[in-house]
Amino acid sequence: MKNVRRLAAAALISVFAIGGAGCNMITKTEAGIKKSAVAKFDNQTITKGQLDERMAGLQQSFIQQYGKDYMKNSEAKTQYVTQEKSMLDNMITEKILLKKADELKVMPTDEKEKTDLINKKTEELKKTYTEDQIKQAGFSGGYNDQKFKDYVKDLTVMDKVYENITKDIKVDDAKAQDYYTKNQSEFTEKPNMIKLAHILVATKEDADKVEQRLKNGEDFGKLAKELSTDTGSKDNNGEYEVPYVGSGFDQTFMATALAQPEGKISEPVQTSFGFHIIKTIKKTEYPVKKFETVKEDIKKTLLDQEKQTKYTETMTKWRTDAKIKTYEENL
Repeated sequence: MKNVRRLAAAALISVFAIGGAGCNMITKTEAGIKKSAVAKFDNQTITKGQLDERMAGLQQSFIQQYGKDYMKNSEAKTQYVTQEKSMLDNMITEKILLKKADELKVMPTDEKEKTDLINKKTEELKKTYTEDQIKQAGFSGGYNDQKFKDYVKDLTVMDKVYENITKDIKVDDAKAQDYYTKNQSEFTEKPNMIKLAHILVATKEDADKVEQRLKNGEDFGKLAKELSTDTGSKDNNGEYEVPYVGSGFDQTFMATALAQPEGKISEPVQTSFGFHIIKTIKKTEYPVKKFETVKEDIKKTLLDQEKQTKYTETMTKWRTDAKIKTYEENL
C-alpha cells in the first residue's frame, strides 16, 4: 500500500505541474494497481485485478453486512484480508493444477469424450448448488453462460489431475479388517454412549484442590456448580451424555472418560481448555456389526483418506517446486 500511496502522490503533483495531462496519469496509476502482481510462481502471475474479480461476490457480502466503508471497520477488514489471502492461495493452486494438467496430458484427446466429461461435471454442480448460488460464485466481471462453461471445464481438468495423482492407491480387505478390529466402537448397531461429568478449572493447583475436596467426601455435582468454568455443563452437575465416536470433545478428555470404569473419578487431566476432573457415570454399549456388512464402507473411507493424503503431499511438492512469491503489499 505504501507504493500505491507514493504513486498516487506523484500523480497528484503532476496534476498541478502539467494541468490536464495529470488526469491521464491518475488513470494509469489506477490501472497499474490492477496490473500489479500479488503472486508470481512457475512463470505465472496473478494480478490484483484478477484477485479483485474473484473477490467480487465476497465484497458485496461485506458491503451488505458492514456498509461501503467496511475496510474502515477493523473486524471486517481482518476478516476480509483473511478471505482475500485464502482466495489468492486457491487461485495459485488452481493455476498449478491446470498447468500440470497440460504436462500430464490428463484430458482425453477425443472431443466427444471430453465434452461428455464436462457435461457430467455440469450436471453434478447443478444438482449440488442452486442457480443463484452458482451465479454468486465470484465470476470475473459477473456471471454469464460462457464463464460458467469455462469454470466447469477448469474444474473437470482439475478433477482429472486428482485422478492421475491418486490412480495407484488401493485398499484391500486386510487393511479394512485391521481398521475394523482397531475401531470397533465405530461399527456398533447403535452409537455407544457415555454419560460423564467434569469440573473444569484454569490451573493444576485449582484442580488439585478440587481433587482433595472430592477425596474428603464432597459431592461432585455441587462442586461442579460451584467451581467449574464450563458454562455448558456446570448447572447440570457438570454432566454430559455423548457418543463414544464423534462427540467433538477433546481426544485426551474422551480417552480418559472411556478408559475408566463407571463410578471412577480421574486425576486432573490437562487439555487446551484447562484442567478437568472427570467422572465416568454410565456407559451404554451395543453389539458390533459383522465385518462383511461394513467392509465396503470401510474400504471407501480409507481409500478417500489415502487419496487425500497423496494429493496433499503431491500439491505440497508442486507448490514448493513452483517457488511461489506473494506480494502482500499489493493486496
